[in-house]
Amino acid sequence: MNTPTVVLSAADWLGLLGHFALLSLLSVGGAISALPDMHRYLVSVQRWLNDMQFTSSVALAQAAPGPNVLFVALMGWNVGLNAGGGLAGGGRAVALALAGVTATMVGILLPSSVLTYSATRWAHRNRELRAVRAFKAGMAPLVVALMLSTGWLLSAAHDDPARDWRLWLLTVAATLIVWRTRIHLLWLIATGALLGALGWV
Repeated sequence: MNTPTVVLSAADWLGLLGHFALLSLLSVGGAISALPDMHRYLVSVQRWLNDMQFTSSVALAQAAPGPNVLFVALMGWNVGLNAGGGLAGGGRAVALALAGVTATMVGILLPSSVLTYSATRWAHRNRELRAVRAFKAGMAPLVVALMLSTGWLLSAAHDDPARDWRLWLLTVAATLIVWRTRIHLLWLIATGALLGALGWV
């Protein structure tokens, strides 16, 4: 799959920052829950990333130690790198990649952090109110639905239909293992990496 060559204007950079700021306020359950709309915006609408770059950003960040939100930084890095002509673009491409990291990370972190801090203080002071208890109870199914849509998007993003059945089987197996056992997720990630390295999925 070819790496897209993109040209980003100042308005595009502000749009990237603004879109991730909006997603920050919608990412109930963490940034990963907003993944489907990130895909829609970056891959389908703007075409700043291709499917491979998008799914690779998520996979690499999930496999690496550290915060779950690192995939947002990798997406920003790839957007900026594509705008700079790839690694062959030299220092300019790296500078644009860092600008992409800054735009996406500030966008995804700042609004939700401010909202979380303010809302948590208010909810703690008013924790006995029926509305606060109802809000907490109502958020659980929303988070589950967002996580399911994220899993669907990542499972369906493969380009080779002949191999898709293996990915679906792996997805179902991993889901059942997580649901029914206490096996650490790192074992599942390592197993998926091994199956991918062997070319089985």
